[in-house]
Amino acid sequence: MARPTLIMPVLLMPLIFVISFTGAFGSLTRVEGYGTDNVFNWMAVYAALQGAVFAGVGGASATAEDLENGFFDRLLLTPGSRVPILVGTMAYSALRSMIPTTGVLFVSILGGLSLAGGPLALLTVYVATAGMAVVFCLVGLAVVYRFRTMRSMILIQVFGFSSMFLSTGQVPIHFMNGWLHAVARVNPITNVLRFARQGFLGDLTWAMTWPGLVALVGMALVSGTMAVRQLRGLAA
Repeated sequence: MARPTLIMPVLLMPLIFVISFTGAFGSLTRVEGYGTDNVFNWMAVYAALQGAVFAGVGGASATAEDLENGFFDRLLLTPGSRVPILVGTMAYSALRSMIPTTGVLFVSILGGLSLAGGPLALLTVYVATAGMAVVFCLVGLAVVYRFRTMRSMILIQVFGFSSMFLSTGQVPIHFMNGWLHAVARVNPITNVLRFARQGFLGDLTWAMTWPGLVALVGMALVSGTMAVRQLRGLAA
């Protein structure tokens, strides 16, 4: 990618998250009910998913740049379906999410990350981060196709941060109260976090797996429908 500002968040921000949050929340592991005695077991997945959000936004940002410089208009003039344009950007975002995920896992392993669920624990993280990158890529594309400008990306960045913070990213849901507890309980990202985090806290179970997969598929279908609708309007 030509713009360093689109690369740096994907490479550095997740590492900053995992380092800062493990330091700030490290003492919570001594509180009964937190779920682990090593804060990396809890925060690694959260930081990796934040990186996946950046990866998805980056994919949509590349399309916004193509719209601004006129390259995307030339793509729309080619014969055939417009769906491959969408699918290609999704695949790029999913592959891009592997960069922050691998970086976060490497740093977390140095910090004592536990693989209680075995190698499958790593697989669930990569599935979750790839899925989140696709979801936020599609959300970003729906906005980009509508506004046709790079400036619209700020909306997706705010939405991504808000969605992640209003989940169980930092603390278990039973540590929350009031409106934050209610929002985190219905936030589909909470189920994605449970799915991706389970292998670091204990054994993998189907009861923790299927809600996360359903949440990823559901979010992808909703955001994909919005993106396809906006793309058709753009190509009309």
